Amino acid sequence: MRFTKMQGCGNDYVYVDGFKEKIEDPSAVARKISDRHFGIGSDGLVMMLPSEVCDFRMRMFNADGSESEMCGNASRCVARYVYEEGLTARKTITLETLAGVKEIKLNFRGDIIENIRVDMGEPVLIPEKIPVNLPGGQIVNYPISILGNKYTFTAVSMGNPHAVFFIEDVDHFPLEMLGPVIEKHIYFPNRTNVEFVEVIDKKHLKMRVWERGAGETLACGTGACATLVASVINGLSDRQANLQLKGGQLDIEWNPINQHVYMTGDAVRVFEGEISLP
Repeated sequence: MRFTKMQGCGNDYVYVDGFKEKIEDPSAVARKISDRHFGIGSDGLVMMLPSEVCDFRMRMFNADGSESEMCGNASRCVARYVYEEGLTARKTITLETLAGVKEIKLNFRGDIIENIRVDMGEPVLIPEKIPVNLPGGQIVNYPISILGNKYTFTAVSMGNPHAVFFIEDVDHFPLEMLGPVIEKHIYFPNRTNVEFVEVIDKKHLKMRVWERGAGETLACGTGACATLVASVINGLSDRQANLQLKGGQLDIEWNPINQHVYMTGDAVRVFEGEISLP
């Protein structure tokens, strides 16, 4: 199987061109290739495929083999790949995902791709659609007890579920201990991604993420979008802010007119290769 290793803001996946390669069991392949000691090493597997409704279709599998609805960082990498490989000459493409259709624009400086902007759509704040097993309206600054300590979180879906926690010192927060417990908490029937966020000021947020099915990753695009939405709802930031993640920076905007969230960031090809699969 030929593949391309790519990363967006440090969120790295193995990308397979579904126009040329066929994968019978993507869950098993994701588990094998994601292992950083015995495989290629990645946060998961991304398959780029034909679509009947869009320019392209993306399927994304976490390192544990579970399929996810959407990955913002991966969508930027897909856009770069299909453009550079000549699968399209368009600088704005549509991408079919399990979280709906995403429009992606490649921004150039001369002939060089400078960055890539993704229209992530409207955030979902209704509990049963996130989903969150809690009654009532929006889940904002809601109390939760984890390992004997009390915290509060705000729930947002950007096509996949997120629980956003605002804390004091994100660098020294025990994410590795609390992340997996929150991910599988009874509140979240489909499990959840977990963001821990330190507010620097109204235009700068610092974030670490525990991704559902992958553990801590260097970045999460949908998580960065959910974080901005949660920070605006809680009155902690402006509608446009810079998100500092362990793997780099993302610029996020929540448009007040159409309510869409826009994410701008990098997409980098790391290397090409091939691997033998049983």
